[in-house]
Amino acid sequence: MTRHELAQWIAAVEAEMRAVIDGVAAAGGIGQTPSFPLYDALAYHLGWLDEAGQPLDRPAGKRLRPQLCLLCCAAAGGEPSQAVPVAAAIELLHNFTLIHDDIQDRSLLRRHRPTIWARWGASQAINAGDALFAISELALLRAAARPSVAPALVLELLHAFNDTTLRIVEGQVLDLDFEARDEVSVDEYWQMIRGKTATLLAYAAWAGAVVAGADRERAEAFWAFGERLGLGFQVQDDYLGIWGQTEQTGKVSADDLRQRKKTLPVVLLLARAAERDRQVLQALWCRQPPLDDEAIAVMLDLLARYEIEQAMRGMVRQLHDEAQAALERAAEPGAARDALTALLSQLAERSA
Repeated sequence: MTRHELAQWIAAVEAEMRAVIDGVAAAGGIGQTPSFPLYDALAYHLGWLDEAGQPLDRPAGKRLRPQLCLLCCAAAGGEPSQAVPVAAAIELLHNFTLIHDDIQDRSLLRRHRPTIWARWGASQAINAGDALFAISELALLRAAARPSVAPALVLELLHAFNDTTLRIVEGQVLDLDFEARDEVSVDEYWQMIRGKTATLLAYAAWAGAVVAGADRERAEAFWAFGERLGLGFQVQDDYLGIWGQTEQTGKVSADDLRQRKKTLPVVLLLARAAERDRQVLQALWCRQPPLDDEAIAVMLDLLARYEIEQAMRGMVRQLHDEAQAALERAAEPGAARDALTALLSQLAERSA
């Protein structure tokens, strides 16, 4: 699959997402109030409208998960058009989690723009997230209209879709719990991101292969590829949450530290630091977020002293290599596998 062909399929996914939301809005529409235009707020969050409610003509985000689903469908020998409704559902589900995540993290910016809760308040943002979750399921059900996707397969996809959603929520519960705890082990961290981040990427890879007709063993190999990719994606995200630049990430620099999030850099620091430095870090963690600039400077100094940034880069490389090995087990050589390899490398080197 060439880059041009992939862009065409992502455009098809985008059109599918719009069609589902437009259909829901036309059927109901009572949520379109002057104080909170529900469906316009969803379009804003998805990058289709600007802050004045005008259409945007620019990329609406990475759309990583739909890309993964479509490419894995092709790599498993299928036609990407089969997977378009599933890819749309995955992206809508992902964006539902982002809306709620922004509320819980009190994040003011996403993709360089105010988040839904920052514009319309947390209560209405919760409503927007709930609506988007329901819409994601409606999108997945549209796969039954594709001649090559049997109803029994749609049920299997839907069951795994909801199971994946539960794993994401479980991971988010752990993530929030970590903020209030003095100690989080590295093993607990991996458990958390396996649910919060990796499981949806694993589902995207698996679902693309299943729609293509892959047998159980091969589909599970695609799941393993997606999971390792997802783990690496979150480790890189944790890296950017501290060392990323605002003009590239769209978020405030070191925001994860400011909000006392125990992401992997902090977990590694707690595991490596001498007792005296651990006590300093834990004393800072007892403060109410957001932490001030002085506290952030102390934490950045500790991270540098114990070479945590270098360790993070090494972990990203290792997970990249493991994902590549899983991909080579799952997919035969060809254009689709090459595109997945390129995507994997791009994610390992991303700065946003």
